[in-house]
Amino acid sequence: MSSHYPPLTCEQVKTILKNLGFKKRAKEGGGTSHEQWIKNSDRRRYKVTVDCPKAPFSQFLISSMARQAGVSKKKFYDSL
Repeated sequence: MSSHYPPLTCEQVKTILKNLGFKKRAKEGGGTSHEQWIKNSDRRRYKVTVDCPKAPFSQFLISSMARQAGVSKKKFYDSL
């Protein structure tokens, strides 16, 4: 585990996504713990899937969410 990139809680990830301009998508149907966060830019739509029961998130999942958000892992952490 890196002290530079500590594990993140679900609330921290949600704060990061809000700070990056994402909005939580309304849940359709039930039965899933996954939340979808959406951001539309000039060129594309970004969609990040957050599964809170998996928190605190591993570095693999954090890297995956950062990629989905279209930012580097550093920028993802810096947005907290």
